[in-house]
Amino acid sequence: MNRFPFHPISATLLPLVGAFTLGQSSVMAESTLHLAYPPNNHQTTASKIFLIGTAPPTGTVLVNGQAIARSTAGHFAPSLPLQLGANQFILNYGSQQLQLTVTRLPTEPPAPVGATFVPDSLTPAVNIARLPNEPICFSAIAPANATVSVKLADQTIPLEFQPQRNLPPNSAVLTGQNQPVVTSAGKFQGCVRTVLLGDLGQPEFQLTLGDRQNSQVAPGSIQILSPEQLEVAEVTVEQGTARTGPSTDYSRLTPLPKGTQAVITGVEGEWLRLDYGAWIKRSEVQIRKTSVPPNSMIRSVKAKQVGDWTEVLFPLQVPVPVSVQQGDRSFTLTLYNTTAQTDTIKLDDDPLIARLDWQQTTPGQVQYRFNLKTAQQWGYKLRYEGSSLILSLKHPPQVNRGATTKKTALAGVKILLDPGHGGDEDTGSAGPTGYPEKNVALIMSKLVRDRLVQRGATVVMTREQDVDVPLLDRVNMIQKVQPAIALSLHYNALPDDGDAIKTQGVSTYWYQAQAHSLAVFLHNYLVKTLDRPSYGVFWNNLALTRPAVAPSVLLELGFMINPTEFEWITNAKEQQRLATAIADGITEWVRQAK
Repeated sequence: MNRFPFHPISATLLPLVGAFTLGQSSVMAESTLHLAYPPNNHQTTASKIFLIGTAPPTGTVLVNGQAIARSTAGHFAPSLPLQLGANQFILNYGSQQLQLTVTRLPTEPPAPVGATFVPDSLTPAVNIARLPNEPICFSAIAPANATVSVKLADQTIPLEFQPQRNLPPNSAVLTGQNQPVVTSAGKFQGCVRTVLLGDLGQPEFQLTLGDRQNSQVAPGSIQILSPEQLEVAEVTVEQGTARTGPSTDYSRLTPLPKGTQAVITGVEGEWLRLDYGAWIKRSEVQIRKTSVPPNSMIRSVKAKQVGDWTEVLFPLQVPVPVSVQQGDRSFTLTLYNTTAQTDTIKLDDDPLIARLDWQQTTPGQVQYRFNLKTAQQWGYKLRYEGSSLILSLKHPPQVNRGATTKKTALAGVKILLDPGHGGDEDTGSAGPTGYPEKNVALIMSKLVRDRLVQRGATVVMTREQDVDVPLLDRVNMIQKVQPAIALSLHYNALPDDGDAIKTQGVSTYWYQAQAHSLAVFLHNYLVKTLDRPSYGVFWNNLALTRPAVAPSVLLELGFMINPTEFEWITNAKEQQRLATAIADGITEWVRQAK
């Protein structure tokens, strides 16, 4: 997968640490010294770097004069320490030589010098808005022995020096390095509350160090909202991305269906805080002024079967925010800014729902718990029609569990396969020879497709050639096709501080609770059947695992950058075995999923 340095598309999955430039073809690489990664003049914040490449198996490859270990095919992936600044590497094989510069960038801001603030360290860095009596917090980086305060609306707020613990990126859990790190630098921090309304302007930071003084105005201004004159945001995209905080660094919450309305209770730059606690981008909503906040009553609820789905209708006076939680044999829907006046619910004997319970959990919050007849959930959809919320729950596929031949084992089951990457720009990760992930992902997907079709399944592919398919198009295809399951096939890489020699194995990734069983089952099945190493099962916020309309799982079938595992990945006989194991694992999971 373009999980780390190699994949241009991985910016949508995890942050890139560097760009990958595909070198010579694998045919040329086999007859000469070839370095697939990193590119020359690569920059990273990691404390080490792995060099992925190959040379003919006879002879010795030297890095800065030292011989390095290689696989039987001649591939190599040593990890070498990096000093801050520019690091020079010289690779030799016989008469051939490659020179490489890798620059290690600092992870901490520059230390403050004299009676000054570190540039770009003052917050708020963007315009913010808060409610009266809500904490407004400030921070700055300055010498630890300085005295720092903030002046806001004729009030002076002293700031205290606090040591900092930096959290590593999410990707650090993949290399076992996800512990907080105490930094040598700290911050001056402080908060204040105010009942003043309106624009309070930009806070002025004041620093005193000995007999020297310095003052600087923060980039962002502060506004206190009037509770009687709040604005309302209405979601204008099909699914509004709700988050736990005001940036894409914060975690996703249940998407808000188009038409959802909520009061804006805070602003931070381009992000708006909604009254139920989530943040959403300003570009995903339209804003209107009103003196009436969007609250709703709810009375009767009814359910009906529509094809392979059960639709539940919640008549509301206004489209309110919602959230979903899936549990074992349960599906819980929460409506915010809603008060129940419910006396009647229509729910006939349903192929999926055993019973519907509800309660007013808090004032303005109603919770509906669907007790399900099956442990495995197969997908859901949420939409507004006018002001009525429609929840659709997918029925289990009709599977011939007593099939005696493979030809009918998956009859009537629709499966979507997504070969990762594709095209000239999105090549994915690369092996020591420069062979790209996109190629082997397509080969494997076609092999798996053929075996699934032999078992009676209907298979849809997001691509069948080496073409670019945008990430959003792949997601939309899952939404449109509404398969029984969706699988995205990839091969893995690591961040620069990983160990490409020691790290190998199969891993699976899921996001929606309904996909967990499939992810664990397939992972264990492949590891056991093929006797492959296990890299692990991960909950991961990836675009191809987020679709809720079907259990969606992303498979990482091995590490392209591991010299020996790359040989297994590109072995035609092993590809056949792997494709059979994936198809058999899917068949067995579908057969026993209840």
